[in-house]
Amino acid sequence: MTSTVEQQAREEMVHLGASFFRRGYATGSAGNLSLLLPDGTLLATPTGSCLGELDADRLSKVSLSGEWISGDKPSKEVSFHRALYQNNAACKAVVHLHCTYLTALSCLQDLDYDNALKPFTPYVVMRVGKVPVIPYYRPGDLRLAEDLARLAPNYQAFLLANHGPVVMGSTLREAANNTEEMEDAARLIFTLGNRPIRYLTDDEIAELRSK
Repeated sequence: MTSTVEQQAREEMVHLGASFFRRGYATGSAGNLSLLLPDGTLLATPTGSCLGELDADRLSKVSLSGEWISGDKPSKEVSFHRALYQNNAACKAVVHLHCTYLTALSCLQDLDYDNALKPFTPYVVMRVGKVPVIPYYRPGDLRLAEDLARLAPNYQAFLLANHGPVVMGSTLREAANNTEEMEDAARLIFTLGNRPIRYLTDDEIAELRSK
């Protein structure tokens, strides 16, 4: 029997998935969401599912070790979701989208692999800090999980090269908000184009982090 807490989590995932799809953050069957339930299992979007058409009763339920418990078959990318939960105790939800501007940013040559979103507004700094880049691997490649597992203890968000963002949060709503803030920063990068940008100084960044 599904608990009230789990049912609410299912409904929130459906709601946020539909919101992402409706506003153009997700297209077709791209992207996936997950969250950690109180019993230590994961609720995740099924393989091939459209975020705009999720069914609360058919969401995938898997163990942290990868066992498929119930619902439709989970996405092959749930492996890297599990890696994040297993290596960062603060991670309670994960959002992975192919949203336009962050995905475009992930396709650029000469990205700073230490931080793909060099700070020029305070908001990404306050929400997620640095955004390291994961080298390109085909979707579902286990090396994605390995690289994310290695970086998970020290970061909250990542950019998969030629693929898109992966963002953690203490709740699914927080992970969603953090993803949207990053997408807006990426949009500003392309809007500014080749114009000179005033980046935040080290002192300004330190002040933000201290707060």
